[in-house]
Amino acid sequence: MTAQAARDPATRGPAVRTDLVVIGAGPAGLAASLAASARGAGVVLVDGATETGGQFYRQPAARLGAGRPEALHHRWRTWERLRDGLAASAVRVLTDHHVWCVERTPGGFTVHALLGPEQEEPAEVHADAVLLATGGYEHVLPFPGWTLPGVVTAGGAQAMLKGALVVPGRRAVVAGTGPLLLPVATGLAAAGVEVAALVESAAPGRLARHGPALAGKLPEGAVYAVRLLRHGVPFLARHTVVRAHGDDRLTGVTVAALDATGRVRPGSERHLPCDTLAVSHGMLAHTDLAEGLGCRLDGHTVAVDSEQRTDVPGVWAAGEATGIGGAALALAEGHIAGCSAAARLHGTEPTPAPAALKARTGLRKTAAALASAYAPPAHWPEQVTDDTVVCRCEEVTAGAVRDALDLGAGDARTVKLLTRAGMGWCQGRMCGTAVAGLAGCPPTPSRRPFARPVPLGVLARPHPQEGLS
Repeated sequence: MTAQAARDPATRGPAVRTDLVVIGAGPAGLAASLAASARGAGVVLVDGATETGGQFYRQPAARLGAGRPEALHHRWRTWERLRDGLAASAVRVLTDHHVWCVERTPGGFTVHALLGPEQEEPAEVHADAVLLATGGYEHVLPFPGWTLPGVVTAGGAQAMLKGALVVPGRRAVVAGTGPLLLPVATGLAAAGVEVAALVESAAPGRLARHGPALAGKLPEGAVYAVRLLRHGVPFLARHTVVRAHGDDRLTGVTVAALDATGRVRPGSERHLPCDTLAVSHGMLAHTDLAEGLGCRLDGHTVAVDSEQRTDVPGVWAAGEATGIGGAALALAEGHIAGCSAAARLHGTEPTPAPAALKARTGLRKTAAALASAYAPPAHWPEQVTDDTVVCRCEEVTAGAVRDALDLGAGDARTVKLLTRAGMGWCQGRMCGTAVAGLAGCPPTPSRRPFARPVPLGVLARPHPQEGLS
């Protein structure tokens, strides 16, 4: 069955059997699927989106009739090779499958998913091995006014542009820290948005200290710099947003300069009128499924060996889940993981392309340098006022978190028990780092039985019979 045919809902069944199931159809998952399939493994590729590509290669809906979708993307030719290779392969693609749990069974693994936008109908994929390419999600630290309509994540603004061909507003400020801010600012400007400023909290000197490791990024950075100049976008280095203003929606932001210690420099505040603030403080790895399987974590990422194997037999991981590093690193890791999984399933030694091994080594050094250079300001909690909502799901304020500390809470878990911060819909994915920062303790990953909310009716249903569909 071709990948295109597998997207036809008529070919889907409640249960599927395969050698390897790959979860996540971004760069890592696509590369892994193609590598494993080319080496004789039966592969099912599962993703919650309606199309493959992940966040990096997000495509506009066909009904929008985008004339030049390549104008919205970086490395478009790489995407074309992946897309065409997938269409010609034997990989079975199951889109609109939202995975909520991976279960170890006597015969291997069972992937539990919910179908479609309603996420009410269950489906299962049974496999001998699992490859986790679950990607990452955006990290945003709270500040006064960050819950106002008009404040979006930088990745969210980019997704609106790529996927829906719409812009979030007419005048935007792009702020926070990290390499994602550059393509977001230039993309919005090219789409006709007036970008009032790109506000980066990192100092240029921090990038210079990692010169050798970041040498490969210089041409890409230079391209973005030229585009920013062409569109007249002011660049404010070593600055941060201290407050967003507005009543029922955003009307502007106050930004200020940071000193060498990461504290706001008194008297440096300035007001920037805008109707959109696209903000990001980096990325965090999606590790829920790995944690549910009992995979060891290395800090906040899935720990893997040189073949991208986790410490759970039969489970591989690749891409942002094993460390935030961008699409090129995800492609290299996905290829290595797919080669390893196919070989181990057949009882042979893996033979990944030497170019992928070399690329992984260099790109991991680059990723480590970027993570160090773009660390959020050390003293960001000092700018969070007591009335600032930290946990949006449960409407817990920074003041409530500080009160919990006064009551003797010494870790994020105790703060959670005293305030309900992290007990809402997102289960602490969005607020966990902020709560830990306000509490003055390192964030600790929490092992959850489910990676997403599941209807009770689905849990109560008998399991579908394993078989071929």
